Amino acid sequence: MDLPKLNPGKRHALPRPAGSADALLLARLAQRDKTGNRLTAIVTADANDAQRLMEEIAFFAPELRCALFPDWETLPYDTFSPHQDLISERLATLWRISQREVDVVIVPATTALYRLAPPGFLAGYTFHFKVRQKLNEAKLRAQLLLAGYSHVTQVVSPGEYAVRGGLIDLFPMGSPVPYRVDLFDDEIDSIRTFDPDSQRSLYPVPEVRLLPGREFPMDDDARAKFRSRWRELLDGDPTKSRIYKDIGNGVATAGIEYYLPLFFDETATVFDYLGGGTAGPPQGSALPSGDGGREAGAKGHFPATVVLHGDLEPAFARFWQDTKDRYRLVQGDPEHPALPPQALFLSAEQFYARANEHPQLAIRPAIEDVADSALFQKLGELSVVRGAEDPLARLKAHLQSTPQRVLLLAESDGRRESLLDFLRASGLNPPVFDSLQEFQSSTEPLGIATAALATGFSWLEEGLDFVTETELFAAGPTTRRRKKQEQVSDVEALIKDLSELNVGDPVVHSAHGIGRYRGLIHLDLGQLQPDGTHAVQEFLHLEYADKAVLYVPVSQLHQISRYTGVSADEAPLHKLGSGQWEKARRRAAEQVRDSAAELLNIYARRAAREGHAFRYSAQDYETFANDFGFEETADQSAAIHAVIQDMISPRPMDRLVCGDVGFGKTEVALRAAFIAITGGKQVAFLAPTTLLAEQHYQTLVDRFAKWPVKVAQVSRFRSGKEVTASLKGIADGTIDIVVGTHKLLSESTKFRNLGLLIIDEEHRFGVRHKEAMKALRAEVDVLTLTATPIPRTLGMALEGLRDLSVIATAPQRRLAIKTFVRTEGNGVIREAVLRELKRGGQVYFLHNEVETIENRRQKLEEILPEARIAVAHGQMPERELERVMRDFVAQRYNLLLCSTIIETGIDVPTANTIVMSRADKFGLAQLHQLRGRVGRSHHQAYAYLMVPDLEGLTKHASQRLEAIQQMEELGSGFYLAMHDLEIRGAGEVLGENQSGNMMEIGFQLYNEMLGEAVRCLKAGIEPDLLAPLNATTEINLHAPALLPDDYCGDVHLRLSFYKKLATAKNTDQIDALLEEIVDRFGKLPTQAQTLIDVHRLRVIARPYGVVKVDAAPGVIHITFKKDPPIDSMRIIELIQKNRHIKLASNEKLRIERDLPDPKARAQMVRDVLRSLGQPTTETMTA
Repeated sequence: MDLPKLNPGKRHALPRPAGSADALLLARLAQRDKTGNRLTAIVTADANDAQRLMEEIAFFAPELRCALFPDWETLPYDTFSPHQDLISERLATLWRISQREVDVVIVPATTALYRLAPPGFLAGYTFHFKVRQKLNEAKLRAQLLLAGYSHVTQVVSPGEYAVRGGLIDLFPMGSPVPYRVDLFDDEIDSIRTFDPDSQRSLYPVPEVRLLPGREFPMDDDARAKFRSRWRELLDGDPTKSRIYKDIGNGVATAGIEYYLPLFFDETATVFDYLGGGTAGPPQGSALPSGDGGREAGAKGHFPATVVLHGDLEPAFARFWQDTKDRYRLVQGDPEHPALPPQALFLSAEQFYARANEHPQLAIRPAIEDVADSALFQKLGELSVVRGAEDPLARLKAHLQSTPQRVLLLAESDGRRESLLDFLRASGLNPPVFDSLQEFQSSTEPLGIATAALATGFSWLEEGLDFVTETELFAAGPTTRRRKKQEQVSDVEALIKDLSELNVGDPVVHSAHGIGRYRGLIHLDLGQLQPDGTHAVQEFLHLEYADKAVLYVPVSQLHQISRYTGVSADEAPLHKLGSGQWEKARRRAAEQVRDSAAELLNIYARRAAREGHAFRYSAQDYETFANDFGFEETADQSAAIHAVIQDMISPRPMDRLVCGDVGFGKTEVALRAAFIAITGGKQVAFLAPTTLLAEQHYQTLVDRFAKWPVKVAQVSRFRSGKEVTASLKGIADGTIDIVVGTHKLLSESTKFRNLGLLIIDEEHRFGVRHKEAMKALRAEVDVLTLTATPIPRTLGMALEGLRDLSVIATAPQRRLAIKTFVRTEGNGVIREAVLRELKRGGQVYFLHNEVETIENRRQKLEEILPEARIAVAHGQMPERELERVMRDFVAQRYNLLLCSTIIETGIDVPTANTIVMSRADKFGLAQLHQLRGRVGRSHHQAYAYLMVPDLEGLTKHASQRLEAIQQMEELGSGFYLAMHDLEIRGAGEVLGENQSGNMMEIGFQLYNEMLGEAVRCLKAGIEPDLLAPLNATTEINLHAPALLPDDYCGDVHLRLSFYKKLATAKNTDQIDALLEEIVDRFGKLPTQAQTLIDVHRLRVIARPYGVVKVDAAPGVIHITFKKDPPIDSMRIIELIQKNRHIKLASNEKLRIERDLPDPKARAQMVRDVLRSLGQPTTETMTA
């Protein structure tokens, strides 16, 4: 490939080549630069292109060392700091550039405009140490302090260190893992990495590099310089500013990054790191001139080649416009005086002037490459036609007509496996290649590999066509990725998931009753594999009464469900072979039939009630929805869609939205409120506490600011006069939305035209209030929001008395909250609070005894002189409470000492640590709610649960604290509620008699039977509840079907995948699971491939009425049920055309073929079924 010669001061422009060929072009340029000892810097107009080029260049030239210089991901003049991991990555990248440890560095255009710390700072504050080196501990501490590291007792994030005896734990900036340094006297004995979660050592390393803890120094000299330059450069009284005072105390306030120039006499830019300038240290650097200076500069390399990718001018213009607008907004605030944009960012002219010192290549997007380019061309139409006889007809035609060799590219190894499966079904079986080089050196006309290429193209020079999933499935990689993220959580799967099953837990086998789970076990059933070794199968080991044992094959897990109803110790245990289980099922079945009839009656009454069918303008709704500043998650979209459908139908809505804390339930309510108001009705928004009502009121006022909507609030935060005016407005219809506490439910509140009632945190209302809500339910649409539903509410929703939407997917980039249970002590409290304050955040300190809250305040002031403490509790005067909360939100205080008044729905994104005193006194749901107050941004949040003595906890308290620690995953609120349901039982939703029969067979099976009964009665059939519920197709491929131990070692994970596969309803779900398994554990071994084939066959065969497939190496039997839903003429044709297929009996086909490979047998069965045509639909749904 001929590349133009580039000289400093000259810019050479090229048109943008087809598809992802720009990455190939730049990879070749970087390879040429590397041999000439130059670095290649790519500045991209679009941040997405930066990420794309990073992945694609690695595919075309794997030997190049690439680095992406990340953005801070905060807006100019933001009052919160970038994420610690981003700062860590930025410092590491700058160090690697200055040391020439990279060949290609990619920088988004706007990131390149930021002024940076000079290279001398990085060199002066970076140090290394090796094994066997002498190390003075006191000196090391001083150096760490100088570099901005904070001292803690347990290291969890970059920029922290801990010293315990002869051990030093360090988490260096720019390092993916922390290190444990073991000292022998004053010599380093060993350095090992360790896992910050379990604190266990992992593997040894020879040396450690320690970068500074921040992008600016925090030693005494630097802080003094900061304060003197502040007085020099910024107007106003410095003592009024919190930032100025905090720096004096050694605390870096959130948003300090936008005062970077005050730390240095001169700032640098990315170009100072790219070389080409002087090699000496900048003025004011911590390094002396001379040797160290050259270390910091460009090490005498040639100036880097700068590639300008895309249209940079509009990106710069947009950035500067936004920055100036934001500067105008923040200017003149005495607490937050702001530096002018010129001090913080380069102008476009300055950027081009600095770029001019380097050789430049511009890739212009506006100029499309000529159609008959001799290097790269676009590909023709290759997309798959779903549902056609041969979906891959276009690709096959291209393969026949093109002289080029074709390489298919999948995004990940998981996608590659499911794509291969898709290709094999159409008769293509390309070999798998590990790299582009491997494919180039082979002679295969068609291959498949894994690469994150966005779009394919034809590389004429090499005679290769790159075909990606974008061409095959006619969707860009982002939409595909989004689709994957957007799989809506399946409530049933959430309940049936077995991943939390522990040895000794009770489970229900639908044919044998309740036993205890004893683990997974491998058994040899005497079958031999083709190579003569014994085939081993995996089974679930269940134990019944009298030590009887039952082994259930892992492919039959649909018959197993968790036993829920009472706690594990009290669950019954059945005797195998006795009639005990049959009796229990019969009794439950009779009751289920009555319950189902009663339920149907309620459904009918609900359906017969006339509600209001809302009508709304789609255009207005679109405008309103676009004001939501975030991308909706899949579950959130599904919940919003369900609510809108409920509202436009004439039936009164009664929907429970169960979503975890901070997962966007309020947005669902806002959309519903919008539809109700545009439909001319009033909305009542009910919240359990005054604080929460105040917060919802603010949210509603903000979101409806552009619309002619009047919002009022009825709560203690309003004076009597305002409340009276609001009530009058509600009665005469001048007020559209009213937010309030339970006062809204009182007799005195009369609505003129109420259309929608939204109840937040329903579990906090008492019985009397619930009765009042019930009365409204008959004619008004009701939407209930909760994070932790009480068992009864959940039971009702699961039995279909109320509609249920679960929001279990976290918003993007949300991190799980790290939870620690600790014995209370001053040291722990100080560390917890300082960890948060040092990154500029805020802390909740929960102390739930109002009488002693002032004493606690004094103690905190003693141990935390740096903190600005405010107190909030429910017995304070309303005005004062309101003032404290507003000041806390405005960050005038950074520690809120409070009672459980904050439990429901207070939302402060900068507060990311909560410390709970006497955590053993709270219930599970309450702990979960309280913990959910933090972690509302993309920063790592921490929850410290303090107890007086870990040893002296009651059994239940320690169970609760254990549960909350285990449920760190996002979206665990729903699981917690299920956990609660298991511990406490649900009780029966209907009728007086409590859950005796339900206890005998377990909540899950009871629910399944109830669902089945309701379905049958609706269809007018008498339910046969003693027939096996989930009769399914039995598949036997005569080969081991399991996930081997050495492939997936975690038993819980294996169990979870087995269960998910067994309950998958269609091939798409199985494909998604296959992708997940391959992405997590690597290429599938044969046993795992067989497991996937078994389940895929099960799903494909079911609509055809297949009861059993027995596929032995020499002969295959396919047994159908009586009167299968297929055309009998097709079977006759099949037998006439194929001599190896015969009818063995009325319902059985016999296929005689010698197929030693289980994969080939599975494919054979698939082909036979496909040749029977589409099954008729009457029974497909059965």
